[in-house]
Amino acid sequence: MPKIRILVVDDAVVVRSRISKILSIDPELEVVGVAANGRIALAKIPQVNPDIVILDIEMPEMDGLQTLSAIRQIYPHLPVIMFSTSTRTGAIATLEALSLGASDYATKPSNLGSVEAINQHIQADLIPKIKVFGAKKTPLTTPSTVHPVVFPLYTNPKRVEVIAIGVSTGGPNALSILLRELPADLSVPILIVQHMPPMFTKLLAERLSSKCQIPVNEAVPGVVLEPGQAWIAPGDFHLVVQRDKGVVRLATHQAPSENSCRPSVDVLLRSVAEVYGAGAIAVILTGMGQDGLHGCKCIREAGGQVLAQDKASSVVWGMPSFVVNAGLADQVVTLDQMATEIMRRIRDHKISISGL
Repeated sequence: MPKIRILVVDDAVVVRSRISKILSIDPELEVVGVAANGRIALAKIPQVNPDIVILDIEMPEMDGLQTLSAIRQIYPHLPVIMFSTSTRTGAIATLEALSLGASDYATKPSNLGSVEAINQHIQADLIPKIKVFGAKKTPLTTPSTVHPVVFPLYTNPKRVEVIAIGVSTGGPNALSILLRELPADLSVPILIVQHMPPMFTKLLAERLSSKCQIPVNEAVPGVVLEPGQAWIAPGDFHLVVQRDKGVVRLATHQAPSENSCRPSVDVLLRSVAEVYGAGAIAVILTGMGQDGLHGCKCIREAGGQVLAQDKASSVVWGMPSFVVNAGLADQVVTLDQMATEIMRRIRDHKISISGL
């Protein structure tokens, strides 16, 4: 197999040098060029023909967002991974980059002076994403035409009490598309695990809340779950629910990571299955890895329902594919129809009850 060709764009020479050395150690990767800013990067792309671009955000002359916009105009299908700092400014810019069409992002190591720390961080966070997107030769965008899904009729509609969503790569845009379609009078609460570091999740919640009819917030321990509200697990904390004297409250903790993730979808879904049982719907959206697989098994064993995003509309069909291939999905749904299917399952119970 040919190596994945990488263009590294960063204004710091030490970052360009160290990242290039670490990436070049992997036999599947090849750094074919480096650039100190966006203008140089745009000139180098036709020269080195990269499979993927690693793009810094804060650069002189032409920053990462300006460069990304230009790349998307000229090379709409060239994968771009943003390389951002773990700061508020970096988080805001990263979310903006994802909305502009960045394939994914990776945070820079906090300790740039430690070669070992950088190596471990790049190996765990950046290289897997390079291999997923760099080896993907088909367009990463959702097809403009999607065949409608024919939904089956239900013989025993269940009362829905909560929606629990798990998502990773491609999540911010997927959540925006899904949550915007949910009505302000939604009769159930929503719990979300999006794989993101601290600060990013809070800013994501604020961004989503500004676009949606329902309020979206970063989860706060002790809050009582109410209908028509969405809560996102804080970065680096697992999110769970607990029944307390007739009400359900949010709780967070920092138990070890599961599936190399904290927050973990599995952790949330296990607690949802225990507290809500058959009243839960788990929704597994686009993302790398298999976080959520065991949690969906718990949901199904408790009598709940599972919806999985289809391959065509997923940025990465990893998390949903594991659920589908395990036979745990009640329905495989396109992203643009997910909100409709959720609402249909909520309404089906009400219709069945009124018809008795």
